[in-house]
Amino acid sequence: MTKIAFITGATAGIGKACAIKLAKTGYDVILSGRREDQLNLLKTEIQSKYHQKVLSLVLDVRNQSDVNETINKLPIEWKQIDLLLNNAGLAVGVSSLQDGVIDDWERMIDTNIKGLLYITRALSPMMIKRKHGHIINITSIAGKEVYPGGNVYCATKHAVDALTKGMRIDMLEHNIKVSSIAPGMVETEFSIVRFKGDKEKADQVYKGFTPLYAEDIADAVEFIATRPDHVNINDMLIMPTAQASARDVNKK
Repeated sequence: MTKIAFITGATAGIGKACAIKLAKTGYDVILSGRREDQLNLLKTEIQSKYHQKVLSLVLDVRNQSDVNETINKLPIEWKQIDLLLNNAGLAVGVSSLQDGVIDDWERMIDTNIKGLLYITRALSPMMIKRKHGHIINITSIAGKEVYPGGNVYCATKHAVDALTKGMRIDMLEHNIKVSSIAPGMVETEFSIVRFKGDKEKADQVYKGFTPLYAEDIADAVEFIATRPDHVNINDMLIMPTAQASARDVNKK
């Protein structure tokens, strides 16, 4: 039987790359995200290239009522979800805490923590009922270390790291795997969002070295998702060769 993967933040970057990789691996995929046009393009690409079934959901994980309504209305053939990839997340701004923008804080907390919780709370009972499933949370090097300008973002990713450990304990008796992947610097839309659309500033982040790409993280997701039933990869930290820590990057 073909497995089903549910992916949040699937419209671009890591989420999109993971959707393509999992479809290529043989998964049918549920794509969720806020940009309907991007979801439709990705759906068409996956169906035409990999011939897998695709369900696209326009969904903002920050909206609990919409999350619950959307999950409750899933067609019966899409409710046997084998893999949940909690990928939706963002960093906004680089202000010090004392100069922080409250709206930036709210966006990060609502997306990175609460959104992940809403989706997991809605989907995990389906896995528990079947005594089968796998949850993979995309964390960050920011969930391992704190760096200047990262205060609230780092706090949200530390929270995801802690929640992953808590989920693993809670899901243990139900035979559900829980894993996390913590990427270092990945060149996606991430920095454009962080700098609020300033592409010039965003591009400077990745100049002088070779960063990770979304496909590198998708490879890791595929590896974790395809381990035998008795094997779980608890946590994976992935860095570019040129990066030693959250702050130390060898730029030429």
